[in-house]
This record gives sequence, structure tokens and C-alpha cells, in this order.
Amino acid sequence: MDEKMFNLLEKMYVEMQEMKTGLRTEMQEMKTELRTEMQEMKTELRTEMRQGFVKLENKMDENHKALYDGYKQSIEGINETKEKLEKLTDKVDNQEIKLQVLKSAK
Repeated sequence: MDEKMFNLLEKMYVEMQEMKTGLRTEMQEMKTELRTEMQEMKTELRTEMRQGFVKLENKMDENHKALYDGYKQSIEGINETKEKLEKLTDKVDNQEIKLQVLKSAK
């Protein structure tokens, strides 16, 4: 009976050692898989971020160009208005001078 018990315990020990080795191997494989997947995810995330930054930069360039064009048009409009105002001011000044001359001639 003791020998049967010993054989049974020995058999159980061997099976447990095999299970332990199998589990260790599986865990190592899972660890390797996880590392690979994480590395792939990092690479994909970096790529997506770079693409996002490029899109953002392009959009910002477009917006800056549009803002600059709007600014440029505003400045041109202001300059045109200034020129017209100067011409009108000159005309008014000339009219005032003419009025003074006419008043003094009476």
C-alpha cells in the first residue's frame, strides 16, 4: 500500500511538474504575444498621431492663408478709403477757399 501511495504521489508530482512547465511555456508565449501587440499598437498610434499632426498643420496653413488674405483685403480697402477721404478733404478745402474768395469779392 505504501508503494502504491508513493507511486501515486510520484505520478502526481510528475504531472504537476509537467503542468507547471506547460503553464510557464504558455505564459511566456502570451507575454511575447502581448509585447508584440503592444509594439504594433505603439507604432500604429505614432503613425496616426503623425497623420493627425500633418492634417492639422495643413488646415492651419489654409486658415493662416485665408486670414492673411482677409487682412490684406482689409488693409487695401482701408487704404482706398483713406485716398478717397484725402481727395474729398482736398475738394472741401478748395470749396471753402472759393467760398471765402466769393464772400470777400461781394
